[in-house]
Amino acid sequence: MNFIIYDLEATCWENRPTNYKQEIIEIGAVMLDDYGEELGSFNRFVKPILHPDLSFFCKDLTGIEQRTVDKSNTFQDVIESFQDWAEVFHEDYRLCAWGGFDEKMLYQDCNLHDVETDWLDDKCLNIKRQFQEIKRLKQPWGLKKTIDKLGFDWTGTAHSGIDDAINLSKIFLEYRDEWRY
Repeated sequence: MNFIIYDLEATCWENRPTNYKQEIIEIGAVMLDDYGEELGSFNRFVKPILHPDLSFFCKDLTGIEQRTVDKSNTFQDVIESFQDWAEVFHEDYRLCAWGGFDEKMLYQDCNLHDVETDWLDDKCLNIKRQFQEIKRLKQPWGLKKTIDKLGFDWTGTAHSGIDDAINLSKIFLEYRDEWRY
């Protein structure tokens, strides 16, 4: 089985208007095999269509520049590349994210862009929730705090899809034999 450790970045606003819907603007992922060996990584930016201009808040939080998303492909093209890379139609796999936001965004953007979602059904692991249960935490920790508490060095920049996926893969590997899937 392959484990796709992934993180998404999405459009965001400091005081989001209630009628604004977030869209994925970055997919970062690391693929691990059953033995914990890295099989590769994936990092693509996505051009949003509902609100194509990134807010100052979003650019500041994620470090993603407007010109980056402007020259990027649409979600349909990027998710197709992601599916091919992750071999979701040929291999047994699990999609592993820190929390439920990423899974929710994948379903939402697939629906927005008329992309089938059956490849997501029963394939998503919420590592944050399982980690909270394993450690018997009353409140879940953030990704950065978890990396720090486990004694790992933080790689890259927070709120970068690929860097967050790399850091999450450290947690995944540390508790590899304890995840329920």
